[in-house]
Amino acid sequence: MKIPLEDDEIVYLCGDTGTLALVRTLGHFFYLETETEEIVLFTGDDDLLVASTFEVGDKARRGLLCTLYMIREMESPLIVLPKGHPASPRLKTVVSVGKKTKIRCDIQAGTHPEQDVLCGTSEFDGVEVLSIPGGAEVKNFGGEVIRKKLM
Repeated sequence: MKIPLEDDEIVYLCGDTGTLALVRTLGHFFYLETETEEIVLFTGDDDLLVASTFEVGDKARRGLLCTLYMIREMESPLIVLPKGHPASPRLKTVVSVGKKTKIRCDIQAGTHPEQDVLCGTSEFDGVEVLSIPGGAEVKNFGGEVIRKKLM
């Protein structure tokens, strides 16, 4: 499904056990911090920030909005934890940035520096989010889609 997405909008993909959120990167660059290095991720205007949470409802959507706002507008870095880090199970949201994101339920949250894969609930396993001019194309998802203005 193709979803239009304006610069000042957020899209939520709502499931029964989790939620995804998408915003455009607006061509910003982002810092990716790993245990050993800092990587600068350059993006195009149509690239996407995709956030995932294992929560649902208003609280989940507000948390995803806050996370994406902190990263895109306040330039907070993306932080990658080492595999096996004790904080991984406590992460409430995880984020990827780029042209393509595939959701997987068999990976540990927050431990993948590759920006084309993101941890999600089993109902989102295999969902793909692709940036397209003026929006997103979402594959393998049949749930509810909500578009909202950011503020």
